[in-house]
Amino acid sequence: MSKEPAPADQELDPTDPYFREAQIFPRLSQEMAGRIAAYGSEESLHAGTLVFERGDRSVDFFFVLAGKIEIFDSGECGEPRVITVHGEREFTGELDLFNDRAVLVSGRASADSRVVRVKRGDFRRLVVGEPDIAEILMRAFILRRVGLIRHTQGGVVLIGPGHGADMLRLQRFLTRNGYPHRLFDTEVDPDAGGFLECFDLRAEELPVVISSRERVLRNPTTWALADDLGLTEAIDPARIYDVAIVGAGPAGLAAAVYAASEGLDTIVIEGVAPGGQAGTSSKIENYLGFPTGISGEALAGRAQVQAQKFGARLAISREVAGFECDERPYRLRLCDGQEVKSCAVVIATGARYRKLELPNYAQFEGQGIHYAATAMEAQLCGGEEVVVVGGGNSAGQAAVFLSRTSAHVHILVRASGLAATMSDYLVQRIEQSSKITVHARVEISALEGDERLRAVTWTHSDTGETETRPVGNVFMMIGAEPNTSWLGGCLALDAKGFVRTGRSADGMALASPYATEKPGLFAIGDVRSGSVKRVASGVGEGSVVIQAVHQFLNPDAA
Repeated sequence: MSKEPAPADQELDPTDPYFREAQIFPRLSQEMAGRIAAYGSEESLHAGTLVFERGDRSVDFFFVLAGKIEIFDSGECGEPRVITVHGEREFTGELDLFNDRAVLVSGRASADSRVVRVKRGDFRRLVVGEPDIAEILMRAFILRRVGLIRHTQGGVVLIGPGHGADMLRLQRFLTRNGYPHRLFDTEVDPDAGGFLECFDLRAEELPVVISSRERVLRNPTTWALADDLGLTEAIDPARIYDVAIVGAGPAGLAAAVYAASEGLDTIVIEGVAPGGQAGTSSKIENYLGFPTGISGEALAGRAQVQAQKFGARLAISREVAGFECDERPYRLRLCDGQEVKSCAVVIATGARYRKLELPNYAQFEGQGIHYAATAMEAQLCGGEEVVVVGGGNSAGQAAVFLSRTSAHVHILVRASGLAATMSDYLVQRIEQSSKITVHARVEISALEGDERLRAVTWTHSDTGETETRPVGNVFMMIGAEPNTSWLGGCLALDAKGFVRTGRSADGMALASPYATEKPGLFAIGDVRSGSVKRVASGVGEGSVVIQAVHQFLNPDAA
């Protein structure tokens, strides 16, 4: 995050946020400085004063009036590594100012300084009350997080075999939650051996995560990793929320934005990371307002920040394990034993891609079989043949994206082609690519390999002919199975397991097309019976359902 200019012979990378100094490190006007001062208190800091430390939660916002505050993390051998220095009329902070997670970096006065300290509660008032300042802060915070991720600052070290299932699980969790990390692949990276020797690690202990405090987590569960990194937030068992949203896909995040912005006490519960299925898409090109397209991860990240800006709480890495729906407030029991109580519940748990019924299918899940096609997965199959199974937009986007780095992409579909299930712009792009072949009316009939997938055989349904290719990575994007098992019989489901909404068992129309038969329980997005499986429709349902939530919570005001 250095402010030093790039060397004259160094080509500027327009995608690197650190070259956008005016946006990532803006200097505010005197008039804006005066408005910020009204929300905080002026303090004098002696040189060397630590104002916040990595791992702290709920840190304050500091606006520099005079002097300097340097931001640093732990470099090699634990020595502080200065990332940037904030000077006059500049400010500290990044995205964790909008939540109660542990911060990634430390800050201290590098000279005698005067600052305005804005407490967390007052910072939220500032963001709501001064929208022009909030826009500048928000843009800077997002760019700072992108910079930390890109330059692996303020993060952790992940060491293990690049194709290992647990290695991919941890890497995917860190990536999708926007947590900076440096990766050492023991299969190909010569520097990984030095880390193994330094921390006295054996191959059977991999993968490991090494934190900034040089604590070694040996193949941690996702819960344990989230807890150690401070990504999880404590849940007050006595608190009763206005609305709990289960699932942080596009529908759930849209509901969170509208609920929180309209003053409802809101919590979102998500088992892995924001985005749902859409969060694993390499690029969404037909979503309104993004003519150049946007990755699902970026869209989800922005929506998450937007919801938190308005005060929504986000509980990640904790799936709902049980649901007590016989009395209100409703009780959601999380997998770690914590409990969330809420007057209304919005079900937005989406759906999963289906799996194939093959003898050794489970053996290769995470070690050759994937359900997402992002830059992380693309690195695993550079220069190799890959298979994409499915004929929808997600499969098309994956095939186009993977064709950039793979030797060849084979799309396998059971139907006679793609036109009936895929957007025309994707069909045309696939037809024009010499690196993509569509195999119609075929199905995978065999998977072969050792510790990971090595070959795939598919069979033509009309002729019975088979073909075997040396494929080590298959991307499964077929159909959808609803995530409704946690409901435990609380609600009526259709024949495929999706939540019925809009009508009672006797056919009477309910107050909202997203209402279920139980008052205060709503379903939106892919989990809802009859929904259109598109990002835009999920966002629309998430925004509209909050009107019904308001009517339920305040029937006299309707």
